[in-house]
Amino acid sequence: MGETGTSRAAFGVLAGILRPVMNLLMSKQWTDAQKLPRDSGFILCPNHVTEIDPVVVGHFLYNNKVMPHFLAKASLFKVPVLGGALRATGQIPVERTTAGANRSLEAAQQAIADGGGVIVYPEGTLTRDPGMWPMKGRTGAARLALQTGAPVVPMAHWGAHEVFPRYARRLYLFPRKTSRVIVGDPVDLSDFRDRPVTRDTLNEATDRILDAVTALLAELRGEQPPAERWDPAAKRQKRTGRDFDAAEEDNA
Repeated sequence: MGETGTSRAAFGVLAGILRPVMNLLMSKQWTDAQKLPRDSGFILCPNHVTEIDPVVVGHFLYNNKVMPHFLAKASLFKVPVLGGALRATGQIPVERTTAGANRSLEAAQQAIADGGGVIVYPEGTLTRDPGMWPMKGRTGAARLALQTGAPVVPMAHWGAHEVFPRYARRLYLFPRKTSRVIVGDPVDLSDFRDRPVTRDTLNEATDRILDAVTALLAELRGEQPPAERWDPAAKRQKRTGRDFDAAEEDNA
């Protein structure tokens, strides 16, 4: 079973609307797109700095002839218009119940089997790191990789936050910004494949994925990342919501 004609048509309509807008907002410096697997589906793991990141990632994949499938909160599928677009383009709802989680896994496995790119943000949400480096991650990407055997492709991007800063309320259109994207080689998780899928295994695999993403972002930015990855729990921050650091956001 491949991508349905309906999902491809829906994505074509959506791309026809969003691509000209993104091209107007941002110039493109896209590097190493040839590293995207062409003979199989895969899991793409990007960094996450602002709410428009999925549009940047989807634009990049679609331009490179890969159908993007995002894991999205189930509540978004109930939003008028947005929910219809998510369903029509074959995006994957993520629910908190065990049954819902199993359905999400099955849908992700099917998307990978169909040769698509399943995008999983290893941080789970927008980074809380003050310098916008990848923070301590969630284990979803690692779990999916170990359960499916699909290659995990790290990706970093930089520039979208200048158009729409983290938790901003408006776009910053001028001067025109640049979308910079780089793709890395698949992360080698082979030494985890025969191990029990325990919390320690998943945490180690997640750290390896985030190390690869961070290294790519350091290359894009031409800067050294922090020696220690930011941990919201250790900083007594909420992992979700715009009020995690009100003082910082008031100054954004």
